[in-house]
Amino acid sequence: MVDTKREIERKYEADEDTGLSELPDLTRVRGVSAVVDKGVAELDATYYDTADQRLAAASLTLRRRTGGDDAGWHLKLPVSDGVRDEIHSPLSDTVPHALTALVRSRVRDAELVPVVRLLSSRDVRHLVDDAGGLLAEISVDRVRAERLSGGDGTTAWTEIEVELADDGDPAFLDKVEKKLRKAGVSRSRSASKLARALEETGRKPRRKAVVGAAPVTAGDHVLAYVRAQRDAIVALDPAVRRDVHDAVHSMRVATRRLRGTFRSYGSILDRAVTDPIRDELKWLAGELGVDRDQEVLTERLTAALDELPAPLLAGPVRERLHTWAHDRRAGSRSRLIAVLDGGRYLDLLVALDSLLATPPLLKAAAGTTDKAITKALRKDFDKLSELVGRAVELPTGTVRDLAVHEARKKAKRTRYAAELAAPVLGGPAKRLVSDMKSLQGLLGEHQDSVMTREALLDLAVEAHTAGESGFTYGVLYGREERTAAAVEAGLPAAWEAVRSRAAL
Repeated sequence: MVDTKREIERKYEADEDTGLSELPDLTRVRGVSAVVDKGVAELDATYYDTADQRLAAASLTLRRRTGGDDAGWHLKLPVSDGVRDEIHSPLSDTVPHALTALVRSRVRDAELVPVVRLLSSRDVRHLVDDAGGLLAEISVDRVRAERLSGGDGTTAWTEIEVELADDGDPAFLDKVEKKLRKAGVSRSRSASKLARALEETGRKPRRKAVVGAAPVTAGDHVLAYVRAQRDAIVALDPAVRRDVHDAVHSMRVATRRLRGTFRSYGSILDRAVTDPIRDELKWLAGELGVDRDQEVLTERLTAALDELPAPLLAGPVRERLHTWAHDRRAGSRSRLIAVLDGGRYLDLLVALDSLLATPPLLKAAAGTTDKAITKALRKDFDKLSELVGRAVELPTGTVRDLAVHEARKKAKRTRYAAELAAPVLGGPAKRLVSDMKSLQGLLGEHQDSVMTREALLDLAVEAHTAGESGFTYGVLYGREERTAAAVEAGLPAAWEAVRSRAAL
């Protein structure tokens, strides 16, 4: 079992001439009524990482700590500057599976080993308001670090840590910092105790590769985009496992961007190499889609019920929708976690790493970015034009629904190709991205209507089997039919507007 806590904190160090023998009077910080001494805690923490420090490179920390009031295993995931999510698991002799799963996309098959031991004497004080409510916890930590692998040094330092109380206003930390700065205290140069320990006791942690200069060839540009999407998948993995809002959707978009890039820029990256990876990305997107599609359907049906007048709600419609959504959501979540824990997913990540390490570049990759990328983007746009034209000409029905769906998928791919092209082509590509978003939204509304009608038929059958009225499901079905018809009627004019603005 794990618990998650959003941690907002800042770390400080004193000027050498000032020292940290005592804190300034923090009762003079606006809002602080008293500073309550909470005593000294002796903490013993062992930090784990791979031999090549993959977690440290991603600013992740994994530790086993005893002492204090939160002994156990802690995994800290960066959210933004000074903000981290801390995942806590009870003490055990080995790293809990719940935590190893959250770092699997970084660690892969590498072993997690002890890298640093930190012994800290923590002098803790609480800053409280007039009512005794906690505003922040401030501590003076006297730290001794010992390298356990990748080096054999030791180091020691003292730092101040200020952690905002749960649901506190981050602006309060600015007030505390102003007081600390007047006392000669400044922000720590290290993002964490672990980062400082690694730096001062052995080899520095491996950092992410940083491209020093802008891409100069078409191949450089495409690879930079591919790398960004690979990094997004890896970084989103823990959030997907934790069911963070929009994480599944964001990871699915990253897989689509990669698939679209491999197809759109097949003249730059050899498809003999990328097609098998693209197939695996399609598989992953499909697995992610089971969860995401269920979420979209539930939200759409719930909103539709909220809009219906009470007389049109016949029978336990909301209760049946809740049960239907819960059953499918639970099953899809379990399946998705099994996918992320499986070998096929890990092999896909390794394949992406290998592609970036040894890019399968073709002759066109060495050319100038504008020529090769414009050609690829124009080809996508022409294919989209063909698909939209076909969809418009077909009569209403299943065949037209499928044609609109194909056009929607192509609009997405054209959008992603334009996103990649925007830094090179500027205005025309940026306008195309905007137009594709609008077109994608229009066609997506049509596809959502198709999927919602299928769900309503399933719900109606379940209701009928249980002896319930199917009236409300019929009302909603009719509304969805009208939504799809409106999209189909507006598509010709929408597409003509897009074509008139395209300048490729």
